[in-house]
Order: sequence, then structure tokens, then C-alpha cells
Amino acid sequence: MQQLPRTTGLGFKPEHFRDLMAQPGAIGFFEIHAENYMGDGGAAHAMLAALRADHALSLHGVGLSIGGAGELDKDHLARLRKLIDRYQPESFSEHLAWSSHGAAWLNDLLPLPYTQETLGAVCAHINEVQDRLGCRMLLENPATYVTFETSTWSETDFLTEITRRTGCGLLLDVNNVFISATNHRFNARAYLAAFPFASVGEIHLAGHDTEELPSGPLLIDSHGAPVADPVWTLYEEVLAWTGPLPTLIEWDTDVPEFAVLLTETARAQQYLDRASAGKSHAA
Repeated sequence: MQQLPRTTGLGFKPEHFRDLMAQPGAIGFFEIHAENYMGDGGAAHAMLAALRADHALSLHGVGLSIGGAGELDKDHLARLRKLIDRYQPESFSEHLAWSSHGAAWLNDLLPLPYTQETLGAVCAHINEVQDRLGCRMLLENPATYVTFETSTWSETDFLTEITRRTGCGLLLDVNNVFISATNHRFNARAYLAAFPFASVGEIHLAGHDTEELPSGPLLIDSHGAPVADPVWTLYEEVLAWTGPLPTLIEWDTDVPEFAVLLTETARAQQYLDRASAGKSHAA
């Protein structure tokens, strides 16, 4: 695989197809969820093929259940390989989460304890994915709402060890860091100070929802709002460590007009430009 450009991208939504075709230089790359394109034809593939001709592509999986206890779904892997061979994306990524158990599939990305046992299972799954797909994958840090007393690793150490054992890269979701830090009352900056930035190949930014509880705010990774100001601040601090990296704006629910999304990508691009120039200013 080649690399994504160190610029801003958007998650592709079919309702924005005409806008994207009319403004081919408006974004540097786009992302699709792999599971939406596992059929062989139809309008979805026609639009994807047209966009792929002029844009870099990030393929983002949500259904592999990398953190699951059971075996990976071989048919799902075969469909992924077919999609990768067809469109030759610059990046493939998945989540540090599980979503299946036996024959049961859950429409969610569920957390896992950070133990030696789960570390071994996750690494074995990532090695299998990379072997079967013929490419290096990126693993995304999760947004979580519970922690486990059985965990013996911090999340950052767990991710670091995964990259050491498998050679995979990481997708750093800055919104997920802020969500987990708020929900579990830890310091997001301390988390980032321990993050293995050398392995990061892409960054995600997204909005979240807030539910006020007696114990304090609970943040939900909704992907249905503008990026929050504290997340922009963390993003700027990340870029001070990493320099410019491919950055995707995610907006998957209550999707607004294309112009609203371009406003978000333009703001991210300002941060990238400043990082490229070696500056660090708040936008």
C-alpha cells in the first residue's frame, strides 16, 4: 500500500457524491466503511469507482472483531481482500474492540480487558489479518464507557506492545482519547504523552454527545456533531509531537450539508499547515 496524503479527508456519504465530483480538489482523501461495499455492484460501487479515480482512499473496517475471543470470520476476511484488491486503498484500519461471540453479531464496538490473554489473542488476529489481506493495517484506539478490574496493562502500553509484536500501525482517534479521559476521569495529556506516536499513520477527529449524570458527564462517541474545542486543542498538541499526519473528519449521524463538513476539514487543514511550518497556535 502507498500512504495517505498528509492532508485532510472526509468519510464519504452518498448524498455528497455530486458535491465531491463537482469539487475534486476539495478534500485530500476519503474514507469508506468496508462493510458497506461488500456486494459486487450497484450504485455504491459506481460512485466509489468514480471517486477513487481522483482521490486517495482509506478503507475502515468495523466488523472484524479483532478483540474477540473466537476465530476471525474467514468469509469476512475474504470479502475484505476482494475489496482491497479491487480498489487498492492507501490505508486499511480496524478497531481495538470486539463485536461478535460465536454466531452472535452485535452492532457495536465493545471494550476488552487489557490482559496477557487478550494481548495474545489480539496480536494473533492482527497477524492473521495482515497475512490474509497482504498489507499492514492500522489499529484504532477505542472510546470506552467501562474499564476492567482484571486489566494489567495501561491502554497505551497495550497498544505499544501490539505494534511491537505485529508490526501494525495505529490510527489515533483524538476524540476517543478525550471521551475515555472524561468518562474515566484520567488526564488526556498524560495518556497522549505515553502514546506510541511513531506508529501512527492516520488521525481521526469527530464530534460527541454529552449526557449529564449525577456522577458527572458521560460522553458518547456519536459522530454526529462538530469537533469539540477541547478535542481541537488536543489535536494541536498531538501535531506538535508528530508533525502533519493524514487527518479524517468523521460525521456519520445527523449528517449535515457538504459545506458544513468542508468547514471542519478547513479548520483541520489550518492546524496541519501550522504543524508543517513548525508553528503551534490555537485556531
